[in-house]
Amino acid sequence: MKKEIIQDNITEKIYTIRGKQVMLDSDLARLYQVETKVFNQSVKRNLQRFPEHFRFQLTEDEYKHLLRSQIVTLKESLNKNTNQRGKHRKYLPYVFTEQGVSMLSPVLKKPHRITHGKC
Repeated sequence: MKKEIIQDNITEKIYTIRGKQVMLDSDLARLYQVETKVFNQSVKRNLQRFPEHFRFQLTEDEYKHLLRSQIVTLKESLNKNTNQRGKHRKYLPYVFTEQGVSMLSPVLKKPHRITHGKC
């Protein structure tokens, strides 16, 4: 998995939403090598570390727009049978700003750091 993380172009996983550069919960979960559900549960247990300007949930319109803009990536992802971002989510995704991303390591208690690109 470490090799996959290195090969991933993290800058392609950074989106501008509400005027902020953010990363999706599912992409961050993949980097931390945990399921998105487990990732979000860990964050919810530590909500005091993630105020609204660190983490927020996408609206339905924002999510649809993101899916439309990433449709090629989604199709490629499905063909590779890897990260199926956007497929069959029960809840709208959360996104994390750079400050939110920096708070993840102590919450998830994993040694991984995101060093390839800015958020």
